[in-house]
Amino acid sequence: MSIKSIWFIVNPVSGTNQKKKVVKKIPEYFSKNSFDIAIKYTEYAGHAAEIASEAVRLGVDIVVAVGGDGTVNETARALVHSDVALGIVPCGSGNGLARHLFLPMNVDGALQIISECNIHTLDYGLINDKPFFCTAGVGFDAFLSDKFNKAGRRGFLTYVENALKEGVKYEPETYELEINEPQMENKQTYKAFLITCANASQYGNDFYIAPHASMSDGLLDVTIMEPFSLLESAQIAYQLVNRTILQNSRIKTFRCKELTIRRASEGAIHIDGDPMQEGKELKVKLVAKDIKMVVNLNKQPWQPPLLKLFSDIYNGVSSPIMATPKKISRINEDLLNKLRKR
Repeated sequence: MSIKSIWFIVNPVSGTNQKKKVVKKIPEYFSKNSFDIAIKYTEYAGHAAEIASEAVRLGVDIVVAVGGDGTVNETARALVHSDVALGIVPCGSGNGLARHLFLPMNVDGALQIISECNIHTLDYGLINDKPFFCTAGVGFDAFLSDKFNKAGRRGFLTYVENALKEGVKYEPETYELEINEPQMENKQTYKAFLITCANASQYGNDFYIAPHASMSDGLLDVTIMEPFSLLESAQIAYQLVNRTILQNSRIKTFRCKELTIRRASEGAIHIDGDPMQEGKELKVKLVAKDIKMVVNLNKQPWQPPLLKLFSDIYNGVSSPIMATPKKISRINEDLLNKLRKR
């Protein structure tokens, strides 16, 4: 067996504090007889992409992103259309791509998967020529990503707090979608709370916006969430967690290879959870089989970690007749209190 070269790109700032443990554990899984290991630390925004580009130039076998979704995206976008595979040690607050790929959330499990070197060639997306690997979109999720990015605190609880506080105040926009599919009406107009173009199934933290999305089918799963009332918010949160969001009457979905989204004004979009500003027109397309990734061949059955929590608080609002705005507010507060105790 030839020696495989693996670079670990470690973001010492973003995500959780597991990186020191990752570096310490690497020798346990990668013997010098089988692997040529290098550890590279990022020093500024964009540095992960520069390191990954250098790895491509030198013909490294695998580049591992050690960090959050931002580090993963920055590393992966430098590896597209190359023979260098992306590995992931998830150390972020959401870890959407890693969760979709059934990668372990613990350091030992993630390093074990990388050491097995099982590599598949998968799809990714482009929005205005910027690569995304999990999801990209406009509307509330982009607005929320911007809020989350500016928050003094990171983590799942901060995300939920912002979602509950801002969701009731957010004003949906009107979007025109031009869909490049012969079997579909070419132009459609929606007033939408959000529009998500998904290459993978979830945002992160096991919130499934496109439960049936695949990274190997050559198609984007587009989810349109129409405006909803305060009384429906708990139901939508519950369905995102238990992967039944497509059953909601406020959800419209279709699959395509390309589409254009037009809106009244420029503003925020999100790419794999990171916000950025873009213009009125957004061109989205799927690039099939053009990035190599280290995958987990021993996929474990899906077990929703937050389902019991949401089920407990949702029982009292399964019928809109039983719910009131005051009750919804109390439920949201109960949810936050339970999350703080996790």
